[in-house]
Amino acid sequence: MSTTTTPTAEPEQLEPQPATASRGRRLLHRLVRPATAALSGVLLYLSFPPRPLWWLAVPAFALFGWCLRGRTWKAGFGLGYLFGLGFLLPLLVWTGVEVGPGPWLALAAIEAIGVAAAGAGIAVVSRLPGWPVWGAAMWIASEAARARVPFGGFPWGKLAFGQADGVFLPLAALGGTPVLGFAVVLCGFGLYECVRQALRLRATGVVHKGAAAAALATLLAPVAAAFAATPLVSDAAEHGTATVAVIQGNVPRLGLDFNAQRRAVLDYHVKETLRLADRVKAGKAAKPDFVLWPENSSDVDPYTDAQAYTDIDRAAKAIGAPISVGAVVERPDGRLFNEQVLWDPKTGPGATYDKRQIQPFGEYIPLRGLIKQFGPGYVSMVRQDFSRGTKAGVFDMAGTKVGIATCYEAAFDWAVRDTVTHGAQILSVPSNNATFDRSEMTYQQLAMSRVRAVEHSRTVTVPVTSGVSAVIMPDGEVVQKTRMFTPDSLVAKVPLRSSETPATRLGTAPEWTLVALAAAGLGWAVSRTVRARRGPQADAASPVGAEVS
Repeated sequence: MSTTTTPTAEPEQLEPQPATASRGRRLLHRLVRPATAALSGVLLYLSFPPRPLWWLAVPAFALFGWCLRGRTWKAGFGLGYLFGLGFLLPLLVWTGVEVGPGPWLALAAIEAIGVAAAGAGIAVVSRLPGWPVWGAAMWIASEAARARVPFGGFPWGKLAFGQADGVFLPLAALGGTPVLGFAVVLCGFGLYECVRQALRLRATGVVHKGAAAAALATLLAPVAAAFAATPLVSDAAEHGTATVAVIQGNVPRLGLDFNAQRRAVLDYHVKETLRLADRVKAGKAAKPDFVLWPENSSDVDPYTDAQAYTDIDRAAKAIGAPISVGAVVERPDGRLFNEQVLWDPKTGPGATYDKRQIQPFGEYIPLRGLIKQFGPGYVSMVRQDFSRGTKAGVFDMAGTKVGIATCYEAAFDWAVRDTVTHGAQILSVPSNNATFDRSEMTYQQLAMSRVRAVEHSRTVTVPVTSGVSAVIMPDGEVVQKTRMFTPDSLVAKVPLRSSETPATRLGTAPEWTLVALAAAGLGWAVSRTVRARRGPQADAASPVGAEVS
């Protein structure tokens, strides 16, 4: 006797599978753009130093443009936030090297809000004709905001600072970091638009010639402009040359507690200067016209500590040249300053420069009472707030005008520019990176100085306590540099220049022009949306702008 099975049993079990598969595909489809936004942010991070992969910024923004085009502002905000986290989390990981992940994660999360705002704005203007132009301006507007708020701003991660090795770099001399950054974003969005137009042509056999031409222009115009700006970049000596020495004394140990051996740090810089003096006497090194020490090279106040005074004076006399000394100085009224002191071998301490753009949570604690409630340990790291300087720092060192922008200040356009407008013939960026171990921070900061060199057509020296110290020519080329956490000295003959680039003369005008362009695009997009809601005939004049993909 044979048995039979019910033929309907197996199909009944398989019936839910198509619905399940459909739900899975829908979920996957929804995750594509968020995942792409985050990964494109990581791609942008990879374009930053120490990797010479500057060109990755272009496809990063091409992918970001694909994520945002035609989305609502809310979707743009969310996608922009993911892009910001993908970019800023790895870029700023050095901020948590010694204090743990809390400050790093908080900083990245807060700064990503500015990127999210850019994403929202780009999504809104993405429906406009020529949207890559409006979108690139929107990105620069967000950078302008992040450079000013909160707590005086945090420009770290400006797109321009990842382009020190790139073809777009000459644009820094034309319009500063805003124009340089605008060109990169425009090229990225233009690349996406060219691909989109090509795919449309392949799929339909039809393409709007005007739209295709505009897409190609936004891709090629930034590159063409960069090549056109190349004559603005020069390392020719306009007022002769000067021989400069950069001292890297190193620190006794890594981490925040290096300050516990402040005397040792000073001793190291004195010792390295004396070693250079011996090399000069032996004819193994050129005699410098002046010497540059890093930030915090003397955290022992030389005005109140007789031994510190004697040691610095001995180094200046041995080398026979003025020294710019990075010191922590307490005034009689109790105020604390991060100061550069011009030390003459004959007359001792003279002119000073007090750091103006001091670092929140590093040199002062904003909202100290509130922060203490959440993390008393962070507040105790900065027991006394530093005070801000008020005047631009330009030292007359053996007849050469040396502009000073201390460490964190190199990230701020105004803090570097006004030393040049006050007559600086070369620039110095004394820094202290000892608290950030062997992270990428020092390379990111070095790239900033390379961009500043081209922006203002000045030699830039970077004396750092623990590395990487460097001498950068006005064309952005690093001609000498040290290794990290190695005592060393650099001696180089550098050109003296006094002419001003268009970027120096224009100041903030290019940035505010791009901010105004972003605002105009946003206003136009909003007005088009309002008209479209009032009636279908309102937007009939702009069929290209109404299209969404």
